[in-house]
Amino acid sequence: MIELLSPAGSMDALRAAVQNGADAVYLGVGTFNARVGAKNFSMDDLTDAVRYCHIRGVKVHLTLNTLTSDREQSAVIALIRAAAIAGVDAFIVQDPGTVRLCREIAPHVAVHASTQMSIHNLDGVKAAARLGCSRVVLARELSKDEIAHICRYSPIEIEVFVHGALCMCYSGQCYFSSVVGRRSGNRGQCAQPCRLNYGYGRKENKYPLSLKDNCLISHLEELRNMGVTSLKLEGRMKRAEYVATVTSIYRKALDESAVTEEMEKKLADIFSRQGFTQGFYKGQTGAHMLGTRQDLKENKELLAEARQSYENGENARVPVTFYAMIQRGRPLQVAVEDPEGRICHAQGAVAEEAHTRSITAEEVEERLGKTGGTPYIMRQCRLSVSEGLSVSAAELNRLRREVLAELTMLRGRKPDEPLYAPLPPLEHIPQSQTPRLNVSIQKFSQLTEKLLSLSPAVLYVPLWELSSHPEALHVMPAGTELCPVLPRVLTDKDLYEVERKLKFLHSHGIRTALAGNAGHVEMLRRLGFTVRGDFGLNVFSSASLSHWKMEGLESCTLSFEATLSQIRDLKKPLNCEILIYGRLPLMLTENCIIKNRAGVCNCQSAGQKLVDRKGEEFPLLPDPGTCRTVIYNGKKLYLLDKRRELAPLDLWAVRLQFTTETAHDVDRVLGQYLSCAPLDGTEYTRGLYLRGVE
Repeated sequence: MIELLSPAGSMDALRAAVQNGADAVYLGVGTFNARVGAKNFSMDDLTDAVRYCHIRGVKVHLTLNTLTSDREQSAVIALIRAAAIAGVDAFIVQDPGTVRLCREIAPHVAVHASTQMSIHNLDGVKAAARLGCSRVVLARELSKDEIAHICRYSPIEIEVFVHGALCMCYSGQCYFSSVVGRRSGNRGQCAQPCRLNYGYGRKENKYPLSLKDNCLISHLEELRNMGVTSLKLEGRMKRAEYVATVTSIYRKALDESAVTEEMEKKLADIFSRQGFTQGFYKGQTGAHMLGTRQDLKENKELLAEARQSYENGENARVPVTFYAMIQRGRPLQVAVEDPEGRICHAQGAVAEEAHTRSITAEEVEERLGKTGGTPYIMRQCRLSVSEGLSVSAAELNRLRREVLAELTMLRGRKPDEPLYAPLPPLEHIPQSQTPRLNVSIQKFSQLTEKLLSLSPAVLYVPLWELSSHPEALHVMPAGTELCPVLPRVLTDKDLYEVERKLKFLHSHGIRTALAGNAGHVEMLRRLGFTVRGDFGLNVFSSASLSHWKMEGLESCTLSFEATLSQIRDLKKPLNCEILIYGRLPLMLTENCIIKNRAGVCNCQSAGQKLVDRKGEEFPLLPDPGTCRTVIYNGKKLYLLDKRRELAPLDLWAVRLQFTTETAHDVDRVLGQYLSCAPLDGTEYTRGLYLRGVE
């Protein structure tokens, strides 16, 4: 049976989800979840929530889908232990290091790979399975054909978002809120800059980053047939009435395999952004997917109906079987059995001889079936009733209440599973030299004589650009490794061309590549490449570094959301580098922003940018080799004058990242690097290395 998974940002929302037919709920405790702004739960609340859900046959998935620092590891470990003791059914996790902690501490609790892992192809699913995940929440940008392909060959369960808010950026790859306002989406603090207005020029006022909500209610049977395990409703920041309404409508659509206009109207009335979209699912992206929240009059009747569904009593949902035996000269026997096979038994008084009228099997079944006010509904009743006997209604009612109370106690009982101490991170390997220089270029027109004369340790070049210029191999100075950079998103349909280009480069002697996604690591190793990890892996902790060391990576680019002190304190079991110059990427979008404006693909034209309400400019560039858009920060990261402060960080390398720079700009920046020139002007930023994120 396909699972309906509902959001629970509060206890009221949890009750709303359960009473309206959710098979499972997902919720957060404290700050280690991607919706810190929701009410969320305390540990005491969590224990009550799990018991409430388990009694009613509903699973509880705990979100641990944020990046956590080394200083927070003890708190994360304590939360994993406490949640396992409370009886949660699964952890939803972003960081591979946290996945390992969950598996080591509570191996009996399932781990689901969060959509924050940016998993969007079959190799990514297999990587999650190898890590120990039993389910993957796929990226919301995938089309139905891509989902079907993954489901067909996946070794683990697949979960898909079917309703609710859509981010313009691939989840886990958005740094807009953190870089601009220090509120990190990867830390659960997203300020939603995508919902603000921007112009393609200074006089325009549009919402090019605000998507309509997703709504796949008409495609549920299609998803069921694909083999999708779980249908996820977004909305932990929404009120309980929203959760009640959306859950009940999707429950009805699943059970009856039909969608009416009334159901669609209720979904729109409870919340929408100028309607809904199925653009990603249908593979039809474009400006038609954009929409903003409108100030509309509330549907008070719908809200009242929603509140009534979870405030007024119990919607019985657990089918049980009753057993009763009424025999001459023996005590009355009543038992109940739940779907999992738990049986509770109670014994009453000896049945009396009937003086006027004998009790019938039909009367016994009717009295046992009066389960109103409980989570239970009688599925069947098996009886053995002798003739000529009398049993009072009060006695049958008492025994029914007794067995159901015992059953409730059993269903709500906490598990008694062993917990273990986590393994420590791998040991630090100190660097014996000052950080090497690595350089990233967007195009070979940026490859200057001055750059070559510095003999960088690694020269990173986009895969499409490098495969078009194999002659570059012959101009590389001795000691410089030429390394192709893979796009951060490569769906399964993209892989044929990517693998062809990689095999071509391999035949020319290139043996190392830069990957920003777990699924791409799998592919590169299969093709015989040594893998370096890019910033898209979001490496933020020693536990994460240990994971990538065990996965065989040669080096890792540390998250630019970490502070220099956090980077200093990391245990580094493999070579680490950081970005110290260049435009930081803010968003990676499947829906091409440039095409949405012009109506035609014009990605290669220079000078494309968004302008916010304060006049700040954000350059738009295609992710090389794709029609996906990367939004870059208008101000360039500049730490060229901080080389002395970088020395104690025990880094293998620092990277200069050139994107929009001309060859002249490249030479100027290289001169500033060599002279440790101080920051000058307002076009630069220190990024987050000094101020950190919330």
